[in-house]
Amino acid sequence: MSTSAHIAVSGSAGLALIVSRVEEVFERMETLQRPVILILGAGGVGLSLAGRLSGVARVYAACRPVHAGAVRDRGLVMEGVWGNGTVGGVAPISGPGEVPPLVDFIIITAKGTDTRAVCEEYAGIIRGRPTASLQNGIGNEEIIAEYTDTVIGGTVTTNFSVVGPGHVRVLSESAPMRLGVWSGDGTARDRLIGIIRSAGIPVEADADIRSGKWAKALLNIAVNPLCALLAAPVEVAAHEEIRETVAALIRETFAVAGAEGVHLPWATADDYLAHLFSVQVPDFARVYPSMYYDLQLGRRTEIDLLNGYVARLGERHGIAAPHNRCIAGLVRYAEKHPKIR
Repeated sequence: MSTSAHIAVSGSAGLALIVSRVEEVFERMETLQRPVILILGAGGVGLSLAGRLSGVARVYAACRPVHAGAVRDRGLVMEGVWGNGTVGGVAPISGPGEVPPLVDFIIITAKGTDTRAVCEEYAGIIRGRPTASLQNGIGNEEIIAEYTDTVIGGTVTTNFSVVGPGHVRVLSESAPMRLGVWSGDGTARDRLIGIIRSAGIPVEADADIRSGKWAKALLNIAVNPLCALLAAPVEVAAHEEIRETVAALIRETFAVAGAEGVHLPWATADDYLAHLFSVQVPDFARVYPSMYYDLQLGRRTEIDLLNGYVARLGERHGIAAPHNRCIAGLVRYAEKHPKIR
């Protein structure tokens, strides 16, 4: 009787081991069948996105060595509205040689000033693959379209920040991510939306992403350079001595957008200004935009993809944009003459 009992126990343990190994095999198969996503220029936005997508995709993130080392050592630390904890499913890379052979989607989150360099470095991987831009400024998609036929434009109005090496915070989420077809058909965009949505990130399709990119840029054009130059948070834009300058920047931008054939969600500049001062500035009142940190740290800003871009297009269309030209010149000067601390 004792012998049969021993055999029963051994059989149960053996069955449990077999079940465990079968589950492990299926888990590995499921992981291998997940879409492969490469994120290029992974700072606050890219790492946060990588962490969230790692639950539904195999994610590779090209990031700075300080982040790559931390993520390899102990995983990606996330906090905020996208979840709290340490994520272990993000694979940091340092160059094209570390990218797996089969990539389903590429998402570029690099600063707009680095778009050309990133596309050149990863040109062999980008070529022929659907590539999305989740970057500030206007003009990134035109550059990416030189390297692949399928380009997805995107906007994201979420407050991302880097807390430390391999540690990101998602402070707030003002609106769903929006993705639209820039070039190619909508198949890739729809599939990417499905993947992102399955990760729990609010996302919507945008039928006119060109308009969406300009609409997103309005806030950055209105407040980023002023906050950077004045070393003040977004609420400074509502100050009575600043509002006139903000209004002039926006009116010039509306005129240039109209000449470009861009249909903005607001009928007039004054309609947008009402939205800016009643909704957007209060929402981001205590936030310091990325351009502020760029100047503080002596880094190149995205001014030429914002106010500088408006000024250049205005010149092309014969539209005066003196406020945008002036503010862009002041920021460029500040870039070249960092404060001595």
